[in-house]
Amino acid sequence: MGAAALRALPWALLLLLGPLLPGQGLQANAPRVSETPGGQLWGEPGGITAAPPATAQEVHPLNKQPHNHSAEGHAKPRKAFPVLGIDYSHVRIPFEISLWILLACLMKMGFHVMSSVSKVVPESCLLIVVGLLVGGLIKAVGEKPPILKSDIFFLFLLPPIILDAGYFLPLRQFTENLGTILIFAVVGTLWNAFFLGGLMYAVCQIGGTGLNHIGLLANLLFGSIISAVDPVAVLAVFEEIHINELLHILVFGESLLNDAVTVVLYHLFEEFANFEQVTVIDIVLGFFSFFVVSLGGVFVGVIYGLIAAFTSRFTSNIRVIEPLFVFLYSYMAYLSAELFHLSGIMALIASGVVMRPYVEANISHKSHTTIKYFLKMWSSVSETLIFIFLGVSTVAGQHYWNWTFVISTLLFCLIARVLGVLVLTWFINKFRIVKLTPKDQFIIAYGGLRGAIAFSLCYLLDYEHFNMRDMFLTAIITVIFFTVFVQGMTIRPLVDLLAVKKKQETKRSINEEIHTQFLDHLLTGIEDICGHYGHHHWKDKLNRFNKKYVKKCLIAGERSKEPQLIAFYHKMEMKQAIELVESGGLGKIPSTVSAVSIQNINPKTTPSMTHAVPALSKDKEEEIRNILRNNLQKTRQRLRSYNRHTLVADPYEEAWNQMVLRRQKIRHADHQNIYLTVPTNKIDSPTMSRARIGSDPLAYEPKPDSENLPIITIDPASPQSPESVDLPNEVPKGCGGLPPSPEEDEEGLVMRAKEPSSPGTDDVFTPGTSDSPSSQRMLRCLSDPGPRQEPEEGEPFIPKGQ
Repeated sequence: MGAAALRALPWALLLLLGPLLPGQGLQANAPRVSETPGGQLWGEPGGITAAPPATAQEVHPLNKQPHNHSAEGHAKPRKAFPVLGIDYSHVRIPFEISLWILLACLMKMGFHVMSSVSKVVPESCLLIVVGLLVGGLIKAVGEKPPILKSDIFFLFLLPPIILDAGYFLPLRQFTENLGTILIFAVVGTLWNAFFLGGLMYAVCQIGGTGLNHIGLLANLLFGSIISAVDPVAVLAVFEEIHINELLHILVFGESLLNDAVTVVLYHLFEEFANFEQVTVIDIVLGFFSFFVVSLGGVFVGVIYGLIAAFTSRFTSNIRVIEPLFVFLYSYMAYLSAELFHLSGIMALIASGVVMRPYVEANISHKSHTTIKYFLKMWSSVSETLIFIFLGVSTVAGQHYWNWTFVISTLLFCLIARVLGVLVLTWFINKFRIVKLTPKDQFIIAYGGLRGAIAFSLCYLLDYEHFNMRDMFLTAIITVIFFTVFVQGMTIRPLVDLLAVKKKQETKRSINEEIHTQFLDHLLTGIEDICGHYGHHHWKDKLNRFNKKYVKKCLIAGERSKEPQLIAFYHKMEMKQAIELVESGGLGKIPSTVSAVSIQNINPKTTPSMTHAVPALSKDKEEEIRNILRNNLQKTRQRLRSYNRHTLVADPYEEAWNQMVLRRQKIRHADHQNIYLTVPTNKIDSPTMSRARIGSDPLAYEPKPDSENLPIITIDPASPQSPESVDLPNEVPKGCGGLPPSPEEDEEGLVMRAKEPSSPGTDDVFTPGTSDSPSSQRMLRCLSDPGPRQEPEEGEPFIPKGQ
């Protein structure tokens, strides 16, 4: 049993990877392999050639007795020792795989060497052209070129690209635009699928005899395959034009999250095509399957991400295998999701996003560098192989060209994409603070590229139920080539022509991080005060839960209690120190790079010395807490939303309003009566009056009603200041219950000092003599004396004896 399994292992690998390998065995005694119409490789007798049975003359090697050549009379001719032999079948599979990878790497390197070509033609276009040439050469020598099998694509080539995108996903931009991304990914993909499928069904009904047999479900299935934006094609094109972060995350996020919609629609219409009648229950179950596929994929990814983070907590003594856990747990998340027909792409994204902050806090810097460059290398090689095999499969595959179907597919794909983006953007801009401009909408619509996912999904269709698969493949390849070549080659000059904002290559600084966190806290506080539970509120809740519970379980050591700002500072310090080492500037270490960073790069075996921070006593900590509690506002206090109809009246509001009104009246009176005098009617100019009094002062005496003149009270601290006049204390003589004295009658105006108020009392709220009705009437009289009759000549001074 064991020997048979060992002999069958190479052929099992050949069955798995055979579609990628076009060559035939070179050894004469190698078993002949035939290819079935389905493209799989099988041995002629039964798949695997068994060892011939032992004959009667054969004896076990341990029991074999040496022959007596002398007794036989002659000896058999002995072969010479083989110095050099050829056994290509023994190394055929890994050898040809290595050749394909080497070809892909050489093509990628040559593309970047030729700068004049790379500025005009995208890398994906050149790789497809290389695939077409290689496929044509293989077919010219009489061999059948390999076809990109769906299993090879989904199980081996696609996961590295998605893992690289999910692990290094710009999480802040992704979460801030998550609503817009979900609308484009879910609603936009559904719109494209049903719009394209319905119009293609109408074309098939009126298109001629060759299309009448294609039903509605088959067209809807075709629409669901071709409607999804491909993440591989988007990455290949958008990373070269260096578009700004907003447009990049919108288009790339849509290409990642529409996988759930594509998987659900694909399996839904594929199953419906086998039913004789589709009921309402089937449609309802298909609707619920969308949530199962999408949320189930996210749940599987989160579980594996948490397990990977928890495992990395115990790898401090085995740093070598730390990167392996990241790759294995991520790949297991993808395979587990595919096992239950869930979204493997969403599982990979979720696992990468969840595990990254905790894994990077536990692993060493060397392991982090290994993960980064291995993922970049792996995803780059997979992307190159995908585009090359797209070209090779175009030459090797069976095609059925129908002008009506192919041209209609291409035209309706463009129309559906443009209409979907315009309508959805009009709706999204009603809720966005940063609106999507017409230039942004054009780039989003123009960047909807199709790629190998659509090709592989179409290749999975069964000939028995979908005999039009060759025509579907031809139309899909045409759409892929148009989007990659035409749109991919023209998007860069269009971006330059429209002056679309490009990505700014700037390094993050500690100052930027401080201001970012400050704005996050500020916006969270504003949402709390307003009673609005928005994006920042839930983000703050999640960060608090993560800091209080999750970090303590998944991060080892003191780093679980390390603030985010300090962790970011250590990361920036380490990065700057590494750049300093790589540039060879260790002789001139700037002050911003500490010696700790250099020691982390080149660790020594010296015992670690920790700088002990003096710990505060419990009494001191309690005192600090009391000070902060009594002097700082509780920002986390839950308040009701603001509503002017439900405001509670403030008992002090009326008193404050009265105080404000009184101060306004005083200020108004001060401006009107800066030089306050007795309100008399002017008869002559002051010069004439002084002249008359000076000519005969004994002939004139004051008016009889001079006793009614007001008393002006002046603050003795500043008697010359007009602001020190106390208008409420200006009362006429004789008022207040006291008769006027003769001295006051002769003096006319009496200046009284203002009595200081007792401590603890307020001049505004404490009632006094100025609050009496008579004083208020006098105040109004002083501010506005009102109209009076014009006095006659000589009225202020009446001659004596009259």
